[in-house]
Amino acid sequence: MTFIKYQHFNLRQSSFALIDKISAIIDEFGADGYTLTLRQIYYQLVQANDIPNTPSSYDNLGVLIKKGRLMGLISWDAIEDRNRAVSPWLIQPNQRQVLDGLEQQLAYDLWTPQGVYIETWVEKDAQANVVERPCAEWRVPFMACRGYMSTSEIYSAGNRFREAADEGKRVAIIHLGDHDPSGWDMSRDNEDRVELIAGFNVEVRRIALQTSQVRELRLPPQPAKVTDKRFAEYQRQYGSESWELDALRPQYLANLLSEAIKEFVTDWPLWERTLAEEAEWRKPLAELHSRWPDVLDFLAKPIKPESLEPDFME
Repeated sequence: MTFIKYQHFNLRQSSFALIDKISAIIDEFGADGYTLTLRQIYYQLVQANDIPNTPSSYDNLGVLIKKGRLMGLISWDAIEDRNRAVSPWLIQPNQRQVLDGLEQQLAYDLWTPQGVYIETWVEKDAQANVVERPCAEWRVPFMACRGYMSTSEIYSAGNRFREAADEGKRVAIIHLGDHDPSGWDMSRDNEDRVELIAGFNVEVRRIALQTSQVRELRLPPQPAKVTDKRFAEYQRQYGSESWELDALRPQYLANLLSEAIKEFVTDWPLWERTLAEEAEWRKPLAELHSRWPDVLDFLAKPIKPESLEPDFME
């Protein structure tokens, strides 16, 4: 955690109390390795009845967190903006450190032996770091769609699924989106457009948000956008309220996705055998790191001329 004070603001006692609650939320989720967005913190406070669920409340929270960070009361590392980030190049001049963990780069395709190809698509880029963890564990490709998919990405996806199907694999998309007019329609849109390119029926399994989850978890609602052209149909089915993925706790969302992925595994003994074989092939690479000084000594030794003679001269 990085606490640096740059400015001072005259805050009310109630603001200091709210900053304490914000810090507690940050600590709780940080213990599980999650860095939250402003929106995620907002929903945690709303569900705890610490702030009202209104647009002005969200705006005020953003201002308070900004001031809290500038005053050194909230860690600069605790909140991230996932829509704006620099992508630096990896700089690593140490040979041995390059080799540290090299064995993890050897990774088997666990799904081809299962005869399955799946991808996870999430509507929002802000949820990418939550989705990434279970997808990495189960080695499932994932994509933050940032709303409706572009034509270019739909074309690429359709081709990927067709190639997988041509190899005899079952193909599917696990989709996560907001429970609002557009977010709900995106599951349908993804299925229709991917099938157009792939040329066959593609299973799209929407696991969030579902109406049952909204009710079970009592998620705080937002007014659905009446300007959305899909509002009338959405209102007919679900009313005038909507709910965001951001309201779900990251652990809940990660567990939900992990359980959904596990359902696609058809042969668990084969899955375990594949992992065991992978582990055996990783061992020499792990040893390369630990024995790097021996490798350098070997490379430094001159090669004797007789060692270069062809076999027929022996």
